Amino acid sequence: MSEKSWGEVDGYIGERLLAGADPVFEAVLRANAAAGLPAIDVSPAQGKFLNLLVRIAGAKRILEIGTLGGYSTIWMAKGMAEGGRLTTLEYSPRHAAVAAENLVRAGVLDRVEIRVGAALAALPELAGPFDLIFIDADKPNNPNYLEWALKLGREGSIIVLDNVVREGRIVDGRSADANVRGARAGFDFLHNHPRIDATALQTVGLKGWDGFVLGVVRAG
Repeated sequence: MSEKSWGEVDGYIGERLLAGADPVFEAVLRANAAAGLPAIDVSPAQGKFLNLLVRIAGAKRILEIGTLGGYSTIWMAKGMAEGGRLTTLEYSPRHAAVAAENLVRAGVLDRVEIRVGAALAALPELAGPFDLIFIDADKPNNPNYLEWALKLGREGSIIVLDNVVREGRIVDGRSADANVRGARAGFDFLHNHPRIDATALQTVGLKGWDGFVLGVVRAG
């Protein structure tokens, strides 16, 4: 099947299962495009997946590493139980400003804190534990972000690491692509660390061929 077919299937899923989604999500994507942000948000189906994970876990404290325009942030924030709080880290002040406007548009700014600057500088300032941690930032730092996710998590915390298949290039151990190397380093970290139980799922759709890691923090 072609990428065109993958996109058509994503469209079908949207029509059948996401038809009742808040129209703010489309408005957010339009705002991101108007602001010139790269179109690298999660897909609507993936956003709903994150929303369902939050609801299934009953997550009330969420950490997101990589905000962009706040599209995934809003999906997760809307899944939190009353009193929940989401902290999201964004390197670019411009992206963070767009995200803040989108959070206002979605009516969730009161439950989200955006911290601007390098995530590795902000992470030591945070106090855990977080119930769910979503990592979707610069890929070369995947092992560092995973290490901090374990420090800021607890037994049972959910960790999601996005964009780990890279159009299948993840299997190329000789790749010079920094994003592929970062994804592979993330897999090496997960393979060797005793405190996380994880799997990875491949995805195809509007965003091409990619995938994500889903993990649960173990005790110890």
